[in-house]
This record gives sequence, structure tokens and C-alpha cells, in this order.
Amino acid sequence: MPRTGTTAVLALLPDAEPLLRLAATVDASAVRPGVPAHAALLYPWLPSDEVDEPELHRLRAALPVGPVPIRLAAVERTGGFVGVPVPELGPVADAVRGAFPAQVPYGGRFGPRPPVHVTVALESTPRAAADIARRTAAALPITTEVNALHVVGLTRTGWQHLSELSLSH
Repeated sequence: MPRTGTTAVLALLPDAEPLLRLAATVDASAVRPGVPAHAALLYPWLPSDEVDEPELHRLRAALPVGPVPIRLAAVERTGGFVGVPVPELGPVADAVRGAFPAQVPYGGRFGPRPPVHVTVALESTPRAAADIARRTAAALPITTEVNALHVVGLTRTGWQHLSELSLSH
């Protein structure tokens, strides 16, 4: 469970919101309330009290210039997890992680280079996850683009937006 003060670098994917809504119709507890569709590029990032202009500048310097086209086309399911891979954001995640090598993605739980994905359902029952995966596959492909990354921080009242980093810098 993340602690207050945890931050993350995300690519928000509003065009993937219908996938979360589909999942919630099957199992409302599988979707985190208040958390929009996104792909995490680095989670956890820095403690929120360390997110300042020099760190944001270092993050900006690592980012590509220009929008990143995305095609959500596949579904992955393991137990109660359902996700949609976002391979186009792999190089962006590598750049962000390379700029902050001391920050280990997911605390190392998924290895040093976990693939970038949109979490559609988490901790669902296997039966519900299978149904969510089937419904998600039927809603794909989705094409979109990422024009900015977002830094968010966990507060006592939930995740809050801290900064937006345009890719057209």
C-alpha cells in the first residue's frame, strides 16, 4: 500500500477510461476510485517533499520532444490482474528511469524494467478478471497519443496533481 508523500510519473490516457468503466461494471472493487486511466513510467518516484524545480528540470530533460502515438491493442491477464500493454511508452519509461536510477520501479517487485501498461483491473477474482479481460479485448484497439507526463503525489485525501510536463518543450 503506498504511503502519503509517495509520487509517480504518469502518462494519463483518457481514451482508455472506457476500459476502466467496463471493468467496474464487472467488479467495482477492481478499479481504484479517483485514479484515471494511466500508464506509470516511474512509481514510486521521489518523496513529495523532494519534488522541486531542479528535480522537475531533470525529469523534463529526459523526456522526448513531441507527442507519442499509442495503440492499445492487447490484453494481459494474470490471476486478478488485467492490463493493456503500452510498448510505445517503453523508451520514455527507460529515459525517465535512467534520469533517476536510484528510484527502482515498483520497489523492484517486477524486475528492473517492468513493461509499461494500463492497469484495467487489480485484485479481482479470477472469474471476474477473465470477464474483464474478455470485455477489454472486445473494446480494443484504441489509438491515441500522449502529449504530456504528469507528476502526482499521494495525500491523505488521495492522489493529487503536482505538475504537468509537456512533451512539446
